[in-house]
Amino acid sequence: MIIRPHYLDMLKTYRDVPLVKILAGVRRCGKSTILEMLQNDLIKSGVSADHIINMRYTSEDFDDGMTDKDMYKSIKEKMTDSERYYLLLDEVQEVMGWEKAVNSLLENANTDIYVTGSNSKLMSSEISTYLTGRYISIPVFTLSFSEYIEFKKASGRTTKELLTEYIHNGGFPIVALSNFDESAAYQIVEGIYNSVITNDITKRHNITNFDLFNRVVKYVIENVGKTFSANAIVKFLKSEGRSLSVEAVYNYLEWLEKAFVIYRCQRYDLQGKSVLKTQEKFYLADASLKYCIMGFNPKSVAAMLENIVYFELRRKGYDVYIGKNETKEIDFVAVRRDERIYVQVCRNLPEESDREIANLLEIRDHYPKYVVTLDELAAGNINGVKIVYLADFLLAENY
Repeated sequence: MIIRPHYLDMLKTYRDVPLVKILAGVRRCGKSTILEMLQNDLIKSGVSADHIINMRYTSEDFDDGMTDKDMYKSIKEKMTDSERYYLLLDEVQEVMGWEKAVNSLLENANTDIYVTGSNSKLMSSEISTYLTGRYISIPVFTLSFSEYIEFKKASGRTTKELLTEYIHNGGFPIVALSNFDESAAYQIVEGIYNSVITNDITKRHNITNFDLFNRVVKYVIENVGKTFSANAIVKFLKSEGRSLSVEAVYNYLEWLEKAFVIYRCQRYDLQGKSVLKTQEKFYLADASLKYCIMGFNPKSVAAMLENIVYFELRRKGYDVYIGKNETKEIDFVAVRRDERIYVQVCRNLPEESDREIANLLEIRDHYPKYVVTLDELAAGNINGVKIVYLADFLLAENY
């Protein structure tokens, strides 16, 4: 098992803090393995194995459904003394009312609780009702580039070769663990995608017109990195002779978000210092989700570089927005406490550099400004704007 220290360190920070630790992310991004890493670390730090209760809840394990009372009872039966128990509960969203069971275990037993989940039930309003102020949400993403390198360190390939592979194949751990060719990698990711679309969205929300839903999903995938609205999707469908309400589109987008397939990036007005509610962008949980559906197309690489940079900023704890500076757009305004950075992403320099740099130089403050590019030889500094090779940006500890 290859350790993912970013998550392990975060879980150590919150160990024995009386909060439920919720690890949430798309299917197969590595949440179960993170719990396994945590279990090994607990044992290494002196926790007795019989005081670690590891439960996995999958729909296949209980045909008639499991209630919160069943869940509570089955865990309590395993607790035979008053010492602290560490509860590692995987895919809890399959249990109806799991929040009640977890809240009772938090209140009525000596526990430290960690849960994972990968769809909308995990982030439902009941969490607010039963666990208000008593949980911390830890987003889990597919592999970062530094993690990908760690997974591939025995391959003998250069950083540049691995970057190309990472851009093409994405960061699902199951793909990175083996040496699949592009076709096999996309086949595996397509299986993950179909599982999410079928189990976490279509069945759960009783979508009857699957073709129409699928067309909306494909529209979003085709337009990663572009601003669009629900109205734009409705108009597009109308041009194809299909009819769908704006409300239905909003629902579809929300369900895709709650299944962690897409992530919404709002626009931030740098002049008015406010978040705008229109013309958002959406990014895919992993670049390979686009390629497994549409095939790899070199023309789409620029948008997927944005996708990769967006998630690297999220992994590093930034809140990420699209910047609007009067009529100009900044790819990303990334904010973390009192820090801020501005990032433009482009595939090649110098042909794109003038516009990218000019947009950044029009921002009249002293926060760091970056142009991130695939052009390895372009690294440097132009009037205070740092030009950074993508690999270096992804591997930097801080900006």
